[in-house]
Amino acid sequence: MALEEQCSAPSRWRSISLTHVEFPEGDLTGHLLAYFSLLPIAILVGFVTLIVFKRELHTISFFGGLILNEGVNWVLKHILREPRPCAGTHNTLHTEYGMPSSHSQLMWFFVVYFFLFLYLRMHQTNNARCVDLLWRHILSIILLGTALFVSYSRVYLLYHTWSQVFYGAVAGTTIGVVWFFFTQEMLTPLFPKIAAWPISEYFLVRDTSLIPNILWFEYTVTRSEARNRQRKLGTKLQ
Repeated sequence: MALEEQCSAPSRWRSISLTHVEFPEGDLTGHLLAYFSLLPIAILVGFVTLIVFKRELHTISFFGGLILNEGVNWVLKHILREPRPCAGTHNTLHTEYGMPSSHSQLMWFFVVYFFLFLYLRMHQTNNARCVDLLWRHILSIILLGTALFVSYSRVYLLYHTWSQVFYGAVAGTTIGVVWFFFTQEMLTPLFPKIAAWPISEYFLVRDTSLIPNILWFEYTVTRSEARNRQRKLGTKLQ
């Protein structure tokens, strides 16, 4: 359907409960895509949760890149000042400008950074290498599909044009690549020093950049500690 036809279509719009994302009433596809468009919020909430419970410097840096990406998007929108399509269709917009799409920019920053993290930051393990590569490829495909769905949802729900979504993806991809290599080359060498600061030790901030596979490391350490405690408890009971 052409953009003019979509704008002239007399659709009634309703929003998802507790959010401001609107979709055409009775449109199942639009309803599903409205939920997809909430994924950037879920990502931000997930990062805050990880930082609170893990307190790992690379995660904090990743989150800092997301915030920077959002700041760049706000600046670009207020410089370009390109209006959204179908003015007046949505009544709950935070800004009237649509170039570039913040949802698209955030998703592509996240996905591209995560790609680089999976294939460049995480070292290959010698054991089960095929399995290790397989889950990385599967996760990458899922992330790519998610970014595409979120980008498409913003056009389908008349929040953005295709060009606004496209340039949002370009901006997010560019910032994601730049921030990843800035983190790797400039920030990561400083992480051991930052982790040794008194304030970092007080808040239990840690640096795991030298650990090849953090998931395997945490699993083995936790399992070993649980067995030691179980053995000590069994000794006391005897």
